[in-house]
Amino acid sequence: MKVIICGAGQVGYGIAEHLASEGNDISVIDTSEDLIQRISDTLDVRGFVGHGAHPDILRQAGADEADMIIAVTFYDEVNMIACQVAHSLFGTKTKVARIRDGSYRDKQWQKLFSTESMPIDVVISPETEVADMIMRRLTIPGAFESVEFFDGKASLLGISCDADCPVLNTPLRQLSELFPDLGAVVIGIYRNGIISTPHADDPLMEGDDVYVIVSASQIRRTLKIFGHVEKQAQRVVIAGGGNIGLSVAERLEKRSSKTRIKIVEFNRAQAIKIASHLKRTVIINGSALDEDILREVDVARSDLMVALTNDDQVNILSSVLAKNIGCKRNLCLINSKSYMPIVRSIGIDAHLNPRTITISKVLQYVRRGHISNVHTIQNGFAEVVQGEVGSLSILSDKSLRDIELPEGLRIGAILRQNELLALSGDTVIKAGDGVIMFVTADHIKDVEEMFSASA
Repeated sequence: MKVIICGAGQVGYGIAEHLASEGNDISVIDTSEDLIQRISDTLDVRGFVGHGAHPDILRQAGADEADMIIAVTFYDEVNMIACQVAHSLFGTKTKVARIRDGSYRDKQWQKLFSTESMPIDVVISPETEVADMIMRRLTIPGAFESVEFFDGKASLLGISCDADCPVLNTPLRQLSELFPDLGAVVIGIYRNGIISTPHADDPLMEGDDVYVIVSASQIRRTLKIFGHVEKQAQRVVIAGGGNIGLSVAERLEKRSSKTRIKIVEFNRAQAIKIASHLKRTVIINGSALDEDILREVDVARSDLMVALTNDDQVNILSSVLAKNIGCKRNLCLINSKSYMPIVRSIGIDAHLNPRTITISKVLQYVRRGHISNVHTIQNGFAEVVQGEVGSLSILSDKSLRDIELPEGLRIGAILRQNELLALSGDTVIKAGDGVIMFVTADHIKDVEEMFSASA
């Protein structure tokens, strides 16, 4: 696939890195010579210095042959115009744009992004996506990762196996025997820096991060089996009053009148601004790295610290500091993947990477075949994919026992006629079934073939 990416910042770089690693033909446009030099030196992509919305630059980047344009510059208007120019002058089939300003996405202007007006096929709003993910994490405490599939009928849960996990050293086969009606499938295990698909005789070990597909009705029970009985946070401290922090606070206010919310915002003007949008949230102007400020917002008696500033180091350090003071749990926003391997060891309970969320959204439209949902995990080393089985797929009309999946693939759930099936070796996959599958990065092409319209 030939893809043009406008914007070589963190998001653009992450998308380019992921798509280039899979052998796609990638061109990247940015006005910054330094960013283009960096991305050209480190990735197998072609770099072009220029304005992403200018026709001549788009043509140099190969817009007349491109299958997709992904516009993720810092400016909404540039992203929109780039998609418009690619559509009008070069007939680019799929247009993806990052739109951060909420006024463009207001329901009253929903006709704006249409073929007749602004021909953008996919609108990505990282702030909205991140806020949605944070609220889901707050709703399901105990899971360090939580993503919905099949319109909420099933969920992917990331669960840590701590020292007090009741099912440590229990083989997965025995878990199925102990809880036959649970309807939860362990599809991946992250152990000692390696993520892989488990076997039936593999035991769960202390320190494992397990990825489980579970029906919506069994989420609480599943977490309890793994030793996680945390309650939803009633006292929340938010570090950072930007777009994401404001959005989370607004949603928390609407969710429950019992939730006590406090925001620590360093910029005085921003603190005053968000105060006018919030009704029950206490706003404190100060640094989340100041222990006196954290004590002023009573972080010691808080259930959760959510660090959402634009600085990874501030987010990490303030989360650790809050927990040391006495806060029960923390959730941290981290953009740089270089911090990912160490966050758990220094006391971060859960973290979110906006770039990963954006990449997952884009991959839904890059993947070949009938794939409708993609979520990347562990920095792209694996994915959880939702797709529909075609009549000519190698999965069709075969029982799970008879399907010979390569190492690195595992089926987690099957949806038929809007109902989740209870899985066993005798379960037969039919054409039209929805399937959730875990796949390591080296087997992405296999999954695309399985969900392709033709054999």
